[in-house]
Amino acid sequence: MRDNVPTQTRPRRLGPRLWNGKIIPRRTVADLIEYPDTQRSLTTMLSHKPPPFHAEHIGSLLRSSKLLDQRAKFARDEIDLTELTKAEDEAIKDALRLQERVGLKLATDGEFRRRSYHSFFYRQLGEISIDTVGGDDAEGGEPGRRGAQPVARINGRVRWRRPVNVPDFEFIRSNTGLVPKITIPGPCALHFRAGDAAVLAHAYTELDEFWDDIVEAFRQELNALGAAGCRYVQIDETAFAKFGDPEVQQWLHARGDDWSALIDKYITVTNRILKKAPSGMSIGMHLCRGNRGGQWHSEGSYDDVAERLFNALNIQFYFLEYDTPRAGTFAPLRLVPRHKTVVLGIVSTKTPTVESKADMMKRVETATRYIDVSNLAVSPQCGFASVDTGNPISPAVQEQKLKLIVDVAHDIWGEA
Repeated sequence: MRDNVPTQTRPRRLGPRLWNGKIIPRRTVADLIEYPDTQRSLTTMLSHKPPPFHAEHIGSLLRSSKLLDQRAKFARDEIDLTELTKAEDEAIKDALRLQERVGLKLATDGEFRRRSYHSFFYRQLGEISIDTVGGDDAEGGEPGRRGAQPVARINGRVRWRRPVNVPDFEFIRSNTGLVPKITIPGPCALHFRAGDAAVLAHAYTELDEFWDDIVEAFRQELNALGAAGCRYVQIDETAFAKFGDPEVQQWLHARGDDWSALIDKYITVTNRILKKAPSGMSIGMHLCRGNRGGQWHSEGSYDDVAERLFNALNIQFYFLEYDTPRAGTFAPLRLVPRHKTVVLGIVSTKTPTVESKADMMKRVETATRYIDVSNLAVSPQCGFASVDTGNPISPAVQEQKLKLIVDVAHDIWGEA
């Protein structure tokens, strides 16, 4: 049929994955060549897809100085919870307007009700502290340097008592037409930061009991979210990205853990949870190498984990950190199955420099040497504020970076 297509109706072909200056899926190119008079636009063909969207962001956003001031007053007992909640509500509504303004299709609450991303969730599950350095809650440090690996303390059994994130979901849904996205820490993050010895020190006598409690807690949280109507959840299981760092491998070995065996264990545990997740819920996993105040916790490629991560783990899609050479090359993406999606985290939340759109387009094109562009999306590498003090960038730069992600998605896929 291709030879029968009139020359004047055939769009100009610029390369194996380019069409009129845009990178598009191979199958879309084929359709347009074979059936030019169907009048199917790229946007129409890619619309109405479930998450992830072509333009994503990971979750946390910069807190305003006003919100930080109110949080400090609350800590000093100068205001009550009602006043703090009012300040949080106002700040979240502003964050929702930001996400609408830049053209995203999803929205988070910026994690504005949390001081620390991981600690908020796990402290709802018992006498647990997951985010400590030197015995105290972790804080931001000097940007651009490797920070100390946070550690966890487990002084009581893991128990799900009530929905943790359902109120957050309901507030987002009530205040925007965008798709609410809920972010939760990974089920294996607690063990990664604690190790067997800390698990067995106070709360447990058997590791299997600990893992059963973890699976049950996450099952109940996901079911509560599903019952409330939530259809989009991101699990942050950052350990998988850190396993490729020789320094992290040595750290794990020193405490008695075999890092390669942990990969298999964490996949098994996560798969147990995913198997019981509500049907129709889009669940992705975010991986990064640390993101606190512009610092990072590890370096190394995905090579050591890629085969098992992409093929043994039954997750639907991945948010992968790829903002610096510390993440390695895109070569491991050759192992991603065709039914899975990878969101490339190619815009940095750690530095105030706004990336070039042309450079971002080239990076996506490089990734397509290993994975079809129809299986890709783009995002920042992590959130803008994993702890409430945030990363060393301004609100204006944050907005520019989010808008850049949307612009790149439009240029490649025709929509965000």
